[in-house]
Amino acid sequence: MIPSDDTIAAIATASGAAGLAVIRVSGPDALACADAVFVGSVRLRAAASHTLHHGWAVWPASDRPARPAFSDASGSSAHRSDEPADRLDEVVAAVFRAPRSYTREDVVEISCHGGALPARRILAALLAARARLARPGEFTLRAFLNGRLDLVQAEAVADLIQAETERARALALSQLSGELSVRLEALEERITDALSEVEARVDFAEDVGGIEVPEHVVQAIESVDADLAAMLAGAALARAVREGVRVPLVGRPNAGKLSLFNALLGEARAIVTPLPGTTRDRVSEAIEIAGVRVTLSDTAGMRDARDPIEALGVERTRAALADASVVVWVVDGATALESADREMAGELNGARVIVALNKCDLPGAVDQSEIAGMLNGSASRVVPLSAMRGDGLAALREALAEALGADRSEGGALAVSNARHVEALERAREALGRACVAAGAGDPGEIVALELRDALFASGEVTGREVGEDVLDRIFGRFCIGK
Repeated sequence: MIPSDDTIAAIATASGAAGLAVIRVSGPDALACADAVFVGSVRLRAAASHTLHHGWAVWPASDRPARPAFSDASGSSAHRSDEPADRLDEVVAAVFRAPRSYTREDVVEISCHGGALPARRILAALLAARARLARPGEFTLRAFLNGRLDLVQAEAVADLIQAETERARALALSQLSGELSVRLEALEERITDALSEVEARVDFAEDVGGIEVPEHVVQAIESVDADLAAMLAGAALARAVREGVRVPLVGRPNAGKLSLFNALLGEARAIVTPLPGTTRDRVSEAIEIAGVRVTLSDTAGMRDARDPIEALGVERTRAALADASVVVWVVDGATALESADREMAGELNGARVIVALNKCDLPGAVDQSEIAGMLNGSASRVVPLSAMRGDGLAALREALAEALGADRSEGGALAVSNARHVEALERAREALGRACVAAGAGDPGEIVALELRDALFASGEVTGREVGEDVLDRIFGRFCIGK
């Protein structure tokens, strides 16, 4: 995945019909490659950085006679192909000279008409001009390797592209702007200060009165650990904002799961019938709750299945329960609880459950305390509602936001949203904890210094200061081609 010094090209915009498409070229020969396919009033190699140039994209032909100059309507000198058939599209070329570009290399971005064919033909022409097709994420990888972005910012580029809620966009943008990187750099400086003092005491023990780690250094290490703990406190919510969560609707047949599913979506996405067992598979749609993308799934009712297809649906319901952060248990509040409800309560043991007590527009037959007792305290909230009339839907959304923690403002803690970052910072905390224990036990300073170096290494994995090629392959391999 580590790029060489060759020149790469790729389509940087999504496929499909659109007003414009952009093909990006980056590398030492980017201007020469672009010149081979661009015909305009000036050669791009002679153009100033951050300038736009109108012209035509043409197929390169090294054996074609030199194109004669002519004057356009404005009187400017221009070049044109001897053969109009060589023209691929009318384009605008943007020139960005190193190091003032996205990759800190020479970059040309060619804007053509949208649609599948124009961009593909221009890309093919650039490849014929000896550019190489970029790998997924290779432009951003080059930006990282050339020092324009650290690894947190590079990953935030992908998060920003994939963000589907305003809260996810704001989170990605804060990381792209360097908020998390700055905070980590400040913490690393404090660890480095502690490490420097410990190592100085080891090297000059006779001058400073021994190799024991002084109390103020231990306190400094504990302070960094506390700040890391505060940063990680909101990691679960931040990850939910970044990645979204899945919330299955479960319950016995005819409890109203389909009706509630449609009511939350605001449209008749699933077919509702009075016949039990009509849901054979999960039907999923996404909604936004307090800035978190919540994928609701209407699941098959939990009962003894009457045919193999329904049985497969029930097994998929159990699989959905195992993966869910929060479960909405839909209970028919107009019908007395049955053995199937008690079996469902057993299935939900240990899960985070919101009980949607449905059909509250009808005479009630279920006591809320009885439901809570069946769940042994797993129910975070019991919400009476009517899926048919819409009563209680706002309260259910509020309960979902509360269960996800999305009703709270975590401030800067939201910056740690990536599972890789969380794992690395937790290892940093473990190393800091071991350093404090070693210092408290009067162990030699060398041991404390070793633990502090481990903490710095783990933190450096987040920003990319300490990272291997395999990690870069995994991270940038998830990017789209052209980014």
